Amino acid sequence: MDGLDEIEWEPLREAARAVMQQAYVPYSNYPVGAAALTEDGRIVTGCNVENASYGVGLCAECGLISELARGGGGRLVAFTCCDGLGETLMPCGRCRQLLNEFKTPQMLIDTPQGILPFDAILPQSFGPSHLGR
Repeated sequence: MDGLDEIEWEPLREAARAVMQQAYVPYSNYPVGAAALTEDGRIVTGCNVENASYGVGLCAECGLISELARGGGGRLVAFTCCDGLGETLMPCGRCRQLLNEFKTPQMLIDTPQGILPFDAILPQSFGPSHLGR
């Protein structure tokens, strides 16, 4: 990906809304879809998947990262997620940490307040570089 200023956000938002329709949410009835753009231009997606043991459900971001790994890996340059109404949604703290593991240093995130650098939503984050100390 050359310039982050060239990111087309609407196709990412559309991908998140489309995959949100595949969410398995019989308990909360709160579907979430997520989409991200990789450095090499791929769009990866994920949706949330619940189960009867409420606490071990999978967030949409988990599915997205699994899809990233399944598709050959890479780093994320842009991310968005939406709720069942298609409205922009912020990742929870756990998912922010998960996304942090696979982001580029310049990754941008679509938020209800607009496009922000990822580091603005997880400042002073703990990451892989801390484990080598």
